[in-house]
Amino acid sequence: MGDAVEPTFWTEYFGLSPDTAIAKGEPFVTPSGRLGGPGRVGLWGVSSKRHVHSDDLSPHLRYLTQRLNLTRGDLPKVVAEKGVRLRFFCYWRNQSGDRAPDIPQDIRAMMEALGGTIEIDEYRD
Repeated sequence: MGDAVEPTFWTEYFGLSPDTAIAKGEPFVTPSGRLGGPGRVGLWGVSSKRHVHSDDLSPHLRYLTQRLNLTRGDLPKVVAEKGVRLRFFCYWRNQSGDRAPDIPQDIRAMMEALGGTIEIDEYRD
């Protein structure tokens, strides 16, 4: 994400179509299919929701890490050159309120090395 995100570049770089793509200042299609915008920030995103069926975060984070091949050697350089930020943004349901999100240490370390963040939006019903 970031003001300088060029969705087309990231689609080509990762070799897959995003679930969300917004260029700052440009109109975009919302998840419900309506026209939104202009985008306040650039965003290129892929979701694990349709592919991973678990209420634990770890399988979702591992899926995204593998699908995007986030361990590729040139990624830190490309992120820096493009002036963008990497982040995992997680919606996490914690109905009982007594669980803690499980973020594996290797994924924490990888995101730290990439200058990225892991953000969790916790929901309790």
